[in-house]
Formats: sequence, C-alpha cells, structure tokens
Amino acid sequence: MTVDKSGGRVRRMFGEISPRYDFLNHFLSGGTDIYWRWRAVRLAPPVGDAPILDVCTGTGDLAFSYEKRAQGAAVIGSDFTHEMLVLANKKREAASGSRIEFLEADAQRLPFADDSFQIVSVAFGLRNVADTMQGLQEMTRVCRPGGKVVVLEFSMPENRLFRACYRWYFRHILPRIGQLLARNSQFAYNYLPQSVSEFAQGETLATMMKQAGLASVIYKPLTFGIATLYVGTK
Repeated sequence: MTVDKSGGRVRRMFGEISPRYDFLNHFLSGGTDIYWRWRAVRLAPPVGDAPILDVCTGTGDLAFSYEKRAQGAAVIGSDFTHEMLVLANKKREAASGSRIEFLEADAQRLPFADDSFQIVSVAFGLRNVADTMQGLQEMTRVCRPGGKVVVLEFSMPENRLFRACYRWYFRHILPRIGQLLARNSQFAYNYLPQSVSEFAQGETLATMMKQAGLASVIYKPLTFGIATLYVGTK
C-alpha cells in the first residue's frame, strides 16, 4: 500500500506534531540531525551575497544553519504548514540579529522568479512532497545557473545486518515513542518509516535530480547510511 502523501494529510500531520517537532527530531536522532545539517552547509557553502532558499523548512533549522554561514546573504524559509512557520518565526525573534524571512508556500509551486537563489535546500522534506519530480524541478527553476540544490533526506543503510536492525527499530520502536510524545490523529511516526522505505535514495534520487536539470550530482551517506546528503549544480 502506497503511503498517503496528499497535501491535506501532510499539512494536518505536521501541524499536529509541530509543538513537539524539534524536541523529537533531536531526541529520536540522538542529536545527530544537528550534525547532518552542519555537513549540508559545509558541502554546499554560501558564496557571496546572493539569496538562499530553504524549502519545506519546518521550524527553520537548516535555514538558521545557512544564515550562520552566510556573509550578508538573505535567507528565506518556505513551508506550507502554518503551525511550523509560527514556531520558526518565534525562533527567529529569539535569535539575536536573525533576519530570516519565513513564508507560506508549497514546494511544488514556489512563488519566486527563475534563477533567483544561489542555494536551494531541503532537509527531510522532499519525501513529503506529493510529486517528488515537481518539487525538484521547482527547486531547480528558482536556483541560479551555477548555484546548488541541496537535499538532505533519510535513507536506509546499505549494510545488511545494520539495515535489518535499523528497520526493526524504525518500524516498531520509533513510531511508539513518537506517538506517545506527540499524539496526533495522522500517526506521523508510522508515516515516517513508511515514507522513507518508499522514497527514492542513492543513485535513483541522484538520477531524478539530473532529470530535473541538475549536473554534477553527488551524494554522501551519513551516519552509516541512515541519512544521505545530495548536492547538484544548475
């Protein structure tokens, strides 16, 4: 059975878990998600003052990571879940000197002109976009020639033994912890392993990025392959 990634379901789901979203991201990954975002910014760093866009930004963690590295470049975070953006704006207000602009937008229909951004990034959000290729094409469209499209996403480990252990944890333990700590009617932490298992990864996703108009696509498994970082050049 294919996981339901319809816009309405995904928006409701992330709206319901938004109050516990940051805590659970850090708790369930043991804080490793912070390192993964650091690697993303290191692999595709800002150059100059051209703006940066982070789509499916959630509460803005990757956008904040890019702002710390950017030297005068404006950073925009977009998401179509209003509740997430409320939290992102609160974090911006609490961060001394942050000027990130957060706005409500669907990754499949970005409200920006062609060739606008030096970097267009997404962390753990592309698999939630109903049409993956449409999302990649939009990210590529608004990226400047020579700019980078950065995708950080969960993946399944290649090592057979570790993969089996991780899959068991991912399917049986993580959903129970997630549902206990962030009760929601959409069973978001059952959706998580289902969506990761069905989502393209490795060479398959790299090929899709090339088909979307990107070149020199590279990908690097992180933390034994439970996440993968992809970077392509427009």
